[in-house]
Amino acid sequence: MAKKAMIEREKKRQKLVEKYAAKRAALKEIANDESKSMEERFTARLKLAQLPRNSSATRLHNRCQLTGRPHAYYRKLKVSRIALRELGSNGQIPGMVKSSW
Repeated sequence: MAKKAMIEREKKRQKLVEKYAAKRAALKEIANDESKSMEERFTARLKLAQLPRNSSATRLHNRCQLTGRPHAYYRKLKVSRIALRELGSNGQIPGMVKSSW
């Protein structure tokens, strides 16, 4: 059941990233603006640090939508190589032909 949990965790992270994207971008712009005073930039950095850790886009990881596997991920189909091979063998992916595997 760990597979389902990891898929759900990634979905939760994705929602947090979308929710806080505008706020995070605004705070980053203030924090990196050289024309602002040092105090304003510092308070922006503190507010940025108080946001949920999982609201950062760098916390997202591509995972297979079927198995939850994080490695060998095909972006177009959103599945791992293992799931891709299985779906291809069953004829569930249009246009995919088993050549030699």
